[in-house]
Amino acid sequence: MAGPTTADRGERQKLESGPPRPPRLGRLRRPRTLIILLLAAVLAGAASGWVLYGSQWLRVEHVSASGMRVLTAEQVREAADVPVGSPLISVDTDAIEARLRRKLPRIDSVDVVRSWPHGIGLKVTERTPVLMVKKGAKFIEVDAKGVRFATVSDAPKGVPALELTVSQSAGLRRFGTDRLVREAVRVAGDIPAAVARDTRTLKVRSYDSISLELKGGRTVEWGSGEKGRAKARTLTALMKAAPEARHFDVSAPTAPASSGS
Repeated sequence: MAGPTTADRGERQKLESGPPRPPRLGRLRRPRTLIILLLAAVLAGAASGWVLYGSQWLRVEHVSASGMRVLTAEQVREAADVPVGSPLISVDTDAIEARLRRKLPRIDSVDVVRSWPHGIGLKVTERTPVLMVKKGAKFIEVDAKGVRFATVSDAPKGVPALELTVSQSAGLRRFGTDRLVREAVRVAGDIPAAVARDTRTLKVRSYDSISLELKGGRTVEWGSGEKGRAKARTLTALMKAAPEARHFDVSAPTAPASSGS
């Protein structure tokens, strides 16, 4: 029998080697294309950097301030000391915020925002006094965090006076004046709104002996700053039940008392 021919052997080799492979695709990015793309990226980055830092298009031209109640816009802008004429992108907003809070303690918080293409906006939140401390002919304002933030010539309207009549006792050494002021602030925040409007003075004799003096000579023995909400509810009910009373004691809210008429 005749052996396989050359043609047969060639056909068998094709079958053994499997289907023909597709032709290899050329590289998607040839060296010249890569170079062009990289060069374009570098040029775009350089152009962006120049627009942001080197051109006159995006520089600080004006500074606005908003949200003030007592401070003026001029005071805020002066304290902020924003570098007018500098590239807007390079302005250090954190440094401006820190500078404002340091120079103007009345500011509780401030948002420093870039207003493209030429502005810086200062959105201020001022502290609100909840108590005041008389010092000579002036008044120190105290906010809800117990921070003494401003000294003013005129007493803020509707803000109770804080009187610390604490003796140099072990209690004072234990708690300290700042802690007692914070307790007074805590009480001021828990007083019912109707009572708060009539409160003239908040007296602190010790940590657990805080009282209120209301208009018309009425008084409230509040005790410590603990269980403030329960004391507020009890005081509201007690005043409704005994509207002619002159003295109210809610230092133990489960056993309140009223007296006088």
